[in-house]
Amino acid sequence: KTAAATPAGAAPKPAAAAAPQKPIKELVAEADAKKGERVFHKCQTCHSGQKGGPNKIGPDLWNIVGRNPGTHQGYSYSSAMQARKDEPWTLERLNKFLTSPQSYVKGTKMPFAGIKKQGERADLLAYLRTLSDSPVPLK
Repeated sequence: KTAAATPAGAAPKPAAAAAPQKPIKELVAEADAKKGERVFHKCQTCHSGQKGGPNKIGPDLWNIVGRNPGTHQGYSYSSAMQARKDEPWTLERLNKFLTSPQSYVKGTKMPFAGIKKQGERADLLAYLRTLSDSPVPLK
């Protein structure tokens, strides 16, 4: 295959610059937790989100934002997740994990492919913040 020819004397068009991405905290502040609750239905096959809720295939996600990975009582985590126990789940870390769990934590037991749409992840993170008696501040 050959590339399209540029007309004589015409300069090639520069590639369009990617729009700068907002920090995830700003996106979560603008997100819709109600939409995030609907996104959470994908998670409920493996996770509960209730205070004192049961561990399922995955750990209960109550109070996940701010919690240290690999530490929820009664759940058997992968060694890869346990190795991150000193790195609390910030919105930034959860965003990266939810984008591609297998890429972010190599060796995680979580088989989920991830949520590719940034807006959908922001809505989900906004909802996950509500699963707490004291939601982590966005500022």
